[in-house]
Amino acid sequence: MSFWQTLTLASVDPAQWGQNSLIHRLVGLLRPWRDSSYLLRWGEPLAGLLLALVFGTAPLLPNEALGLLLAAAAGFWGLLTISDDRGRGLTPIHLTVLAYWGICAIATMLSPVKLAAMIGLAKLSLYLLLFALMARVLRDSRWRDRILTVLLLTSLLVSCYGMRQWIFGVEELATWVDPNSMGENTSRVYSFLGNPNLLAGYLVPPTFYGAMAVFRWPGLVRKALAVVITTLNALCLILTYSRGGWIGFVAGGFVLVLLGMYWLSPRLPRFWQRWLFPIVLGGLAALTVVAVTGLEPLRVRVLSIFAGRGDSSNNFRINVWMSVLKMIHDRPVLGIGPGNVAFNKVYPLYQQARYTALSAYSIPLEILVECGVIGFSIFLWVLATTFTQAAIQLQRLRSLGDGQGFWLMGAIASMIGMLGHGLFDTVWYRPEVNTLWWLNVAVIASFYPGFRELTSTRRENG
Repeated sequence: MSFWQTLTLASVDPAQWGQNSLIHRLVGLLRPWRDSSYLLRWGEPLAGLLLALVFGTAPLLPNEALGLLLAAAAGFWGLLTISDDRGRGLTPIHLTVLAYWGICAIATMLSPVKLAAMIGLAKLSLYLLLFALMARVLRDSRWRDRILTVLLLTSLLVSCYGMRQWIFGVEELATWVDPNSMGENTSRVYSFLGNPNLLAGYLVPPTFYGAMAVFRWPGLVRKALAVVITTLNALCLILTYSRGGWIGFVAGGFVLVLLGMYWLSPRLPRFWQRWLFPIVLGGLAALTVVAVTGLEPLRVRVLSIFAGRGDSSNNFRINVWMSVLKMIHDRPVLGIGPGNVAFNKVYPLYQQARYTALSAYSIPLEILVECGVIGFSIFLWVLATTFTQAAIQLQRLRSLGDGQGFWLMGAIASMIGMLGHGLFDTVWYRPEVNTLWWLNVAVIASFYPGFRELTSTRRENG
């Protein structure tokens, strides 16, 4: 057994852990009632409809209304789980996510602003319970297809409205572009989300899932629809002029191309097995160079990434980061507690004059300031476990020729893209985007073998 397998729990049996866990013994208390309940006979379909409602309305609803849907999803997960079979439905990813929640709970108890941190912990708990419900529902490939289809159709509506803003013009709701830049008159679309950076963060996952739907969806009409969805999502993402969104788009797209070539390589002739990667990589690099050099607004925006403090947005972020580093220095072990409310209570004590901020503008820094080095280490553990499980299951699906592997590749690329975007922004914490992050993690977790065994067992018994 290798160190990496031990670290990422690849050789651990979560079901055995669940059977020996005191907390997990609560599972199954209402199992006899479930067998006689007409409502819970339809538990999984009802949960699927609830998830479809979440992803069908997330970019359209105010945060308060979306929060109510998340609370309903969390409550329904609890109802299903307490009446489920004990020890089932767990994966290594669940265990690391539970560990991350636990360290955030400890950070909350030791926070200098406990009440504010408790609000952040409550929000985090809703997202993690949504993940648990999604991982449970998506183990059924039919619901995996349906939920992702709902996401793609919703993203099409969002992108169409964004493209309309670009064609007919749009009122700038804030100073999104550096007024000293050559691109000051560039319109940045934001669709229903009211913020171009947030729109870019939202569009990263459905762009990659749309590309995979081209291969996954049957029939020429559906494949053509997938091409339209992918193209419009990508164009709308570019027209947000979000530099973080572009970084995420490029990073995730590069990974998606690599995964696609890995998937196809056994079926290719020897020549293409050897030369496909350099040809595709060279083509993408050439296309990027032509686009950047040929389109002035794009070129100006890309060059501003390297302008340092010469760009007002860069200068603002750098000053915020300096203040955040002081916050981390003063509470390095467990941070100040989770959530933006706790951050807004503590940050003013460290901020530089005229540089107010609602977050750290960087996911790594935000996690470090919220739950310290320990919490950040656990978060890296979650990532390592998730990507390890993704690699194991992708290899298995490729050997079987299972088309569900396209969704798995979309999830991996989406996570990479969101992490790339999150290096320089924190729209990741907004509910429209954070729900998509945990959807990606749930898609990967849903391929765990124990989930498939549970699903097939229920179908046989049903």
